[in-house]
Amino acid sequence: MSEPKEQSRAQQLMGDFSPKLAELTDDVLFGDVWERAELSQRDRSLVTVAALIANGNTKQLPSHLNRARANGLSETELAEVMTHLAFYVGWPRAISAILVAKDVFKE
Repeated sequence: MSEPKEQSRAQQLMGDFSPKLAELTDDVLFGDVWERAELSQRDRSLVTVAALIANGNTKQLPSHLNRARANGLSETELAEVMTHLAFYVGWPRAISAILVAKDVFKE
């Protein structure tokens, strides 16, 4: 008897409620889009973190900050992104992102 396959993060978060969205997240977003050679993983992380901050999506920010560090972005670079974005997307969104990042980076 084989062991059950470990669930992806998308499956854990939403697979019971929206299995199709979890499948699309795994197969299309992370299985295809994130793997395209036209941008590096580091660049994709930079763009994704900036987009999440710009849209005020702080709930998704912790996992993408961790991914950004794993993809070669330093905490200093990510803090600079937030400082830069304060002038383009708004002070409150930048401050909210910084507060999330402080929690993520102290772990």
